[in-house]
Amino acid sequence: MTDHSIKGKTVLIAGGAKNLGGLLARDLARHGAKAVAIHYNTSATRAAADETVAAIKASGAQATAFQADLTTAGAVEKLFVDTVAAIGKPDIAINTVGKVLKKPFVEITEAEYDEMTAVNSKSAFFFLKEAGRHVNDNGKICTLVTSLLGAYTPFYAAYAGTKAPVEHFTRAASKEFGERGISVTAIGPGPMDTPFFYPAEGTDAVAYHKTAAALSRFTRTGLTDIEDIVPFIRFLVSDGWWMTGQTILVNGGYTTK
Repeated sequence: MTDHSIKGKTVLIAGGAKNLGGLLARDLARHGAKAVAIHYNTSATRAAADETVAAIKASGAQATAFQADLTTAGAVEKLFVDTVAAIGKPDIAINTVGKVLKKPFVEITEAEYDEMTAVNSKSAFFFLKEAGRHVNDNGKICTLVTSLLGAYTPFYAAYAGTKAPVEHFTRAASKEFGERGISVTAIGPGPMDTPFFYPAEGTDAVAYHKTAAALSRFTRTGLTDIEDIVPFIRFLVSDGWWMTGQTILVNGGYTTK
């Protein structure tokens, strides 16, 4: 019988230096991952990456970090090649990379659209491609999307719209990689209490989001806490392997599909 536990597994996390990705990297190491490679985007995140690497090593796992802008196919391929060279072929590959833009549809520029597509769609596509090439048989692949995929709302056309293709990428990849026992999922949290959320939102919007979920009153801030998302991702990349090709919205009742 195939072992779907975290113990002894090798993990790659894109965007794994801080916030949700950093917490997830630490969590999987604590749950027995043998080695964890984390990616971070720019030198501004280097200190956070170093702290996460140190925390992973302190829990007894091997750890390494790679800096890269993943908006080109070559950069994504290099990340996987470097990971394999450093810690071996990953059993688990998780992509938390994303960029938010909240802006009226008629004000979005071509440059903004191109950047959002590159970060949210293109990088996700090539991450899945390289994961399909490099992840071990019976491996797990998970991509972070957004609960806005289940929303009827203005102003997020470029954000949710460039995350939306990941749903089909996930379905197609799961169908193609399934013959090797690889499960492929996407998870869409609600608005999370991280620095990623606040810059795009005004005071009134923040107040709304803090009360919009059915379970808002039971969280620390009313928003989705990253601590509540980590167990779902851990499940999807371990015992939850039988769920594949799906996009799961985890948001306390913020949106549904």
